[in-house]
Amino acid sequence: MNKQPELVKLIDTTLCTACRGCQVACKQWNELPGFRTKQLGTYQNPPDLQWNTWTLIRFQEYEDKAGNFQWIFRKDGCMHCTDAACVKVCPSGALFYTEFGTVGLKEDLCIGCKNCVAACPFEVPRYNGEKDRITKCDLCHTRLQAGRQPACVLSCPTGALTIGRKDMMLKAAEKRVKELGGDANVYGDKFVGGTHVLYVLSEKPEVYDALPKSPSVPLSILVWRDFLKPVSLLAAGGILVGSFLHYLIKGPKLPYDDAGTGKKEGGE
Repeated sequence: MNKQPELVKLIDTTLCTACRGCQVACKQWNELPGFRTKQLGTYQNPPDLQWNTWTLIRFQEYEDKAGNFQWIFRKDGCMHCTDAACVKVCPSGALFYTEFGTVGLKEDLCIGCKNCVAACPFEVPRYNGEKDRITKCDLCHTRLQAGRQPACVLSCPTGALTIGRKDMMLKAAEKRVKELGGDANVYGDKFVGGTHVLYVLSEKPEVYDALPKSPSVPLSILVWRDFLKPVSLLAAGGILVGSFLHYLIKGPKLPYDDAGTGKKEGGE
């Protein structure tokens, strides 16, 4: 089997016109149902990521340092972390690293524990109560395997979404930031081991709604992975070994008699 290149999706927010073509394409390709929503005084719809909405264009009004009003748009979804908290805490193997470095999901293995929902620093996985499973973007894994672009990238009319080898996308992002100047920056390459979704932001990260400034794997997960989990496995192994030795030395434990005398069957 040939080794696949590590892929990264680059989102240039300065080129996004909020047409929501990517949002519709994602829903269509993944056959996700649509539900009636309410008008909440914003063009953003639905108001947040949902189990049936893996890609969302966030609308935001922003006033810059000079007092100029502007719209800023951001495509939200799974960041496909290299050091993914969701993969660390998944007990069933439903969440896994793909051959492209992205984070895939085998829904049939999901047990609905929701550990990943609590662990993700980007608050991406969403729970579907009807199926007792979580859902999220898998960066169109099957399309990548077929040598095709993700549905969202293919649908983008302005070039705000591109995908390619990690080294190429990093260079493209850095070049674009230099062209923009000011507070423009690359987001996603310096935390959680680096993400497989990068942003070119025109403003500092803290300006954007629902975008953590310095996301990281929660300490509780690191403690579980590096200490508690190994200790629990050793303890479980010790119990099994002890039980086996007891069987070899003492033999099987016989049942007590029906009278409750505490004497073994066949005993005096």
